[in-house]
Amino acid sequence: MSTELFKPTIGLTCGDLNGIGLEVVIKAVSDNHILNICTPVIFANNKCVNFYKKTIQESNFTFNIIKDFERISNKQVNIFNSWEEDVTITPGEESPIAGQYALKSLQDAVGELKAGTIDAIVTAPINKNSIHSEAFPYTGHTPYLRDEFGLQDVVMLMCAENMRVAVVTEHVPVQDIAKEITAKKIVSKLKIIHQSLKSDFGITKPKIAVLGLNPHAGDNGLIGNEEETIIKPAIKEAKQNNILAFGPYPADGFFAHAQYEQFDAVLAMYHDQGLIPFKSLAIGEGVNYTAGMPVVRTSPDHGTAFDIAGKGIADGQSTLESIFLAVDIIRHRKQREEDRANPLRKMSARILGNVVDEKISE
Repeated sequence: MSTELFKPTIGLTCGDLNGIGLEVVIKAVSDNHILNICTPVIFANNKCVNFYKKTIQESNFTFNIIKDFERISNKQVNIFNSWEEDVTITPGEESPIAGQYALKSLQDAVGELKAGTIDAIVTAPINKNSIHSEAFPYTGHTPYLRDEFGLQDVVMLMCAENMRVAVVTEHVPVQDIAKEITAKKIVSKLKIIHQSLKSDFGITKPKIAVLGLNPHAGDNGLIGNEEETIIKPAIKEAKQNNILAFGPYPADGFFAHAQYEQFDAVLAMYHDQGLIPFKSLAIGEGVNYTAGMPVVRTSPDHGTAFDIAGKGIADGQSTLESIFLAVDIIRHRKQREEDRANPLRKMSARILGNVVDEKISE
């Protein structure tokens, strides 16, 4: 089947039942274009979906309920009932019960992803306190998925139309950040980002900017020495591995002067250093992508938003963008596989592209 005609099946988790997860999922899959590009499957419960559907004005959302994938409909949104029992939903309240069912939804979606019945997952926001348990001793989706797929390392790559930002350390207390930064970690992240930009985004020779840890990138050791002893050696090693990595750059000026526009991705040292400018500049359309996995997982770049949960006013745009990105990455990967299987076609496409470029330049 050609990449252009391929219509992937995308699983969507419900997230915390008391947050805005199901609301933004419903709004996203209600978009008129969704069924043209993918087959959505929501892992939740039809009663819970109906609860949030009623909070959304002018919703024309309809769905097909399934208990197995033999009954999936390619012409409707599907709901895979991950549980049958009634669950009390209390929007805006932190609850272990809501976290329990968020985990159930996630586990079912990951199970189907491993089985190959779905092609990607889009995860709705979870509340870390509600979901934390012996079954989920993690700070978020990313480390959970890393362990589920038996990987040494993955990268949280925040994506928008105008930038991609990754971080070396994720949910780490500020007082522990410096000791968590090592050359080995930086090189590992750069390798994953480099490969992902090539295979998932179709960029032939990606350029990656690396930020410094300290103000002014350390000012040559005057304000901390991590740039000199850790970050610069890591960048040098990355270059020896044919990775086009540059820096370290002072974080404030880098974003203020739009230097990120000159690169295919940016590697920040810690969470807020990268995500504050990203979320400010992405303007509600950001997507969290887990790079470095054999499967595709995306997520909206916001949290559970308990303060507006159940009011029908949450914006589903980031979730919609998460679906679009998942579909794009699946197609890039399939195209790459097809090119490997048929190198002559890839060569022909490159030659044709060069001819077109020449004609344009004339």
